[in-house]
Parts: sequence; C-alpha cells; structure tokens
Amino acid sequence: MSHRPNAQKVVAPIRRIWTAFWNEAPFHLIDSVRNWFITVENWLLDSKKATYGLAVTRILFSITALGLLASNFSTRFYTFGSGSAWTGELAAPKSEFPNIWLFSLFHRVVENDVVFTLLYLLVAALAFTVLIGYRTRLLLPVFWVLWVSLIELQDMVSDQGDNIFRIALFGMLFADTSGRWSVDEARRKRNFAKGNVLTRLWHGAPVFSQPLVNMAHNLVVVTLTCQVVFIYVSGALYKAGGKPWQDGTAVYAPLHVTRFAPWPELSEMATAWAPAVAAMSIGSVLIQLFFPGALLFRWTRIPILFAMIGFHAGIGLFMGLPWFSLAMVAIDSIFVRDVTWQRIEDWCKKAVREQPEASPGEVDIARPQENPSEMREFTKSESSDLLDAGRR
Repeated sequence: MSHRPNAQKVVAPIRRIWTAFWNEAPFHLIDSVRNWFITVENWLLDSKKATYGLAVTRILFSITALGLLASNFSTRFYTFGSGSAWTGELAAPKSEFPNIWLFSLFHRVVENDVVFTLLYLLVAALAFTVLIGYRTRLLLPVFWVLWVSLIELQDMVSDQGDNIFRIALFGMLFADTSGRWSVDEARRKRNFAKGNVLTRLWHGAPVFSQPLVNMAHNLVVVTLTCQVVFIYVSGALYKAGGKPWQDGTAVYAPLHVTRFAPWPELSEMATAWAPAVAAMSIGSVLIQLFFPGALLFRWTRIPILFAMIGFHAGIGLFMGLPWFSLAMVAIDSIFVRDVTWQRIEDWCKKAVREQPEASPGEVDIARPQENPSEMREFTKSESSDLLDAGRR
C-alpha cells in the first residue's frame, strides 16, 4: 500500500501527457499537412522553375539530334532507309511505333530514297528551329513525332539513349522550354495577348491561365527529375548486384569491346592502372546511388553534378556514345539553379562587352604617334627657313 502514492505520482503525469497528446496532436498533424499542401501548391503555381535549365535541355537535345542526323547522313539508307531491309524490320517492325499511324510516316516512305531524304532533312531543319527556339510551341510536337518515326524504324541501331530522349522530349511538350535564350523570348516581349487562340499560339502569347501554365511547366520538371532518378538509382542497384562491380573490375571489359572502343589507345591508358579501374567501377555505382540525396543540399549538389558530367563524358569518349551522354547531360541541366545560369549569362555578356577595342596606334603600328607640340615647333622652324630663303 505504501507504494501506491508513488505510483500515482508517476502515472498521473504520463496520463496528462497522453491525454494532451491525443487532444492536440491531430490538430498539429492537420496543420502540418495543410502547410505542406500550401508549400507544394505555391511551388507549383506561383512561378516557373528551372526555366534556364529547360532551355539548356532544349538546346542540348537539339544539338544531339543534329549530331546524330549529321553523323548518319552518309549511311542513312543503310542505317534507317531502304538499305536496312536485310534486318527484316521494314517488313515486320520489332517496335510498335511504326504500326501507329502517328509515327508511321517514315515507315511508309522508307523504300523511296528521295522522299526519305527530304523527310530526313526536314527533321534536321526542325531540330535547328528547336535549337534557336523559333515557334517552339508549334514545331516541337512536329519534331517529336517525326523524330520518333525515324528513330524507331530500326530497333537494331537504337539504344537506351533514344528511349530517354523520346520520353523526355514528350514531357517537354508541356513545358515552356523557349522562355530563355530563344527567338521566342524576344518575340514574347511584344504584346500579342489579344486575338484568338491560334493567333496567340502563333505569336507565343499565353493561351491558358498563368497558374495552369506554371503547374504544367513545373510538373514537367518533376517528371524529368523522377526519370533521371529512376535511371541512376536502378542502374546503381543493378550494378551493385553484379560480381564485377563488387570486385571493381567492371569498367575494364566494356572499354575493350571493339564495338564500344573507338579509341583503343585511350582505353588502354585508362585501364592500365588497376586502382583507377577499381575507383571508376565503384565510384560510378556510388555517384548514381547517392545522386537523389545529393541534390537536396547545395554543398553536395555541385560535386555530384560535376561527377555525373564527368561520368557521361567518359561514356561518350571511351565508349563512343556521345549522343547518349549528351542527352543525359541535357536533362541533368535542370538541376542547376536559375541564378547560376543567370550569373553565367551575365559573365558572358560582360566578357563580350569588355573586349578591348583596337586603338589607332595598334591598328597602324608602322606610323608612330606624333606629338602636337613637336609638330607646331617643326612648322614654325620650317616656315622661318622658307622666309629666309625668299629674302635671299
């Protein structure tokens, strides 16, 4: 019985805390959820995010498309056209896209080399218009449809980079990718807010309400982020399960495969030192695995982005996959803050403005600068000599 008062002293505070928790915790929880929703809503609707990053993605995607088209132009018939009939994919495509009417244009004209070449050049022209950001809202969907129609002709020559390009480009149809560093940006400074939908769409003026446009744009940023994160993390987990990656020797074999070794000498140099091979093998797994978490903080985001750019540069250089690497770097550009891109833009403008102009002395080096006082003295002495000679 003597222990009962002591027990009451212990139980009573716990009971009060428990009662207060159940009385107040739901309200705090609801308030926290409400604040979270408000934060997400403000982030989605208030303004467009990663406007410069998506502009860089648009530019690099266009360069990727132009590079791929240019590098395959001489072998376009053998790679995609009538010369590729030996694969059997012209008669029975492995990809489902040629069977979809929207993406079947190239498949329908593949046996006509003239029409195929004209369409091939049309895709290149559209890629250039996307590069400079001209009428992007209208021409980007056309470019996407024709690009998929061309690339999906031959499943044998495609790779994962084509899938990433196609998916990311589809998402970019719903974002404002030409808001920076484009011809459209200059055109939008003029007022074309009046008129029907087609007129505003042609002139690049807003068609929907600004919050709706901001939400679509920002959801594309989220979608591209999820796509990159899934690619990197799933790739890292898949690698971590393989014995060559665990042993630190996985990088060696791909760099010595003839198909993926355009520069055998460089591959030999890169794999000559065993610790370097182990560092590249294990390091590639780690940077892919920790990529999502490293994006959360600035002091980790900057190193991980540089590491990822170096990772893709190595793939492009040593394995002969420049267009795949450039496409991945293009998507990674959205993780660089707009303020950073603005600083780079301001620095470039300042460097151009501060270029030293050539002075008259630098242009005409053979002609020395003349002192005006010396010229006056020379003129006076010369005049007096002439007067003396006239008197004589």
